[in-house]
Amino acid sequence: MKLLARELFQVIIDNMKPNKVCLLLGSRRVGKTILLKEISGHFTGKSLMMNGEDLNTRRILAERTAANYRQLLYGVDLLIIDEAQTLEDIGLILKLMVDEIPGIKIIASGSSSFDLLNRSGEPLTGRSARFQLFPLSQIEFGKNENLTETRANLGERIIFGGYPELLHIENPEEKKKYLQEIVQMYLLKDILILDGIRAASKMMDLLQMIAYQTGKEVSSNELSLKLNLSKNTVDKYLDLLSKVFIIFKLGGYSRNLRKEIVKTSKWYFYDNGIRNAILSDFSSISMRRDMGELWENYIISERIKMNGNRQRNCRYYFWRTYDQQEIDLIEVHENQVNAFEIKWGTTKPVKVPVAFRNAYPEASFQAISPDNYLNFIT
Repeated sequence: MKLLARELFQVIIDNMKPNKVCLLLGSRRVGKTILLKEISGHFTGKSLMMNGEDLNTRRILAERTAANYRQLLYGVDLLIIDEAQTLEDIGLILKLMVDEIPGIKIIASGSSSFDLLNRSGEPLTGRSARFQLFPLSQIEFGKNENLTETRANLGERIIFGGYPELLHIENPEEKKKYLQEIVQMYLLKDILILDGIRAASKMMDLLQMIAYQTGKEVSSNELSLKLNLSKNTVDKYLDLLSKVFIIFKLGGYSRNLRKEIVKTSKWYFYDNGIRNAILSDFSSISMRRDMGELWENYIISERIKMNGNRQRNCRYYFWRTYDQQEIDLIEVHENQVNAFEIKWGTTKPVKVPVAFRNAYPEASFQAISPDNYLNFIT
């Protein structure tokens, strides 16, 4: 089976410390289990790997006593718990282990943020480090291809995205089927089951609205009216969809200048293939009417993957004024403001908006197009 080296492999190994927990988070099917097996195989000490969805694992860990865990982990240097978010009181379990078993190293993975049901929360404060595993990034694809192949594969990446199992599927129809199964069978599982929500149809309606409005400003009030849901319910659903790593939000950037817009948000998908599956549209890039939105989603998500995999702590925004001056992406890193305008298929020079230049003279500005995108995302 063809496997690509994941950027987080060495990062997690470097961060495995005695009596600390590495939390590996990411949506279902992005390759967490395979990565954990690779880390376990690389580890030179004795490791134990458990699955939180296995009934035996639940039974063994249910007795929350130091004596039980000392017996279970006798001689074990590294404990790995996959699908840990399904275990009741997982935060307290992990806290007891790292507090009572000298030298133990632990990795726990989950397909939702552990605070989805407050399943770890405060118990692991100061005892853990969090890492997010994304769908495959261009940096990871690029390890097995040259520049010509990368450019040739761009159209497919924009349409089908980067879920690892797609590497083993050549038929485009099978790729479509796989992504649609991901959406229907896996992505909402943590929300619909763990959080007790039964309104799956409303959740899908919300995702479709977000998909159609990718890169456009959206307000919760507008969504609530169109979905016939309360604003609080819409906000809750958006929060949950973020916590299971389907979508992410960009808020408006401002230093409190009155003409800047800050009350609306833009929503994007971590993976273009998932967006296209939700829309049931896998048309090629030459036939798409939404190439601007697809390109913008691809570039921003790839930038976030790159920075996330390199543990580069950035904050992301868009910028717009009431008189329609706008910039697609504002990236803030250690108080350095970098602005990026993302364009598909244009050869015209892109100039920084006058209002932005006047308000933020210290900020950098760059236009990102198919001509220079690789430097931006790798």
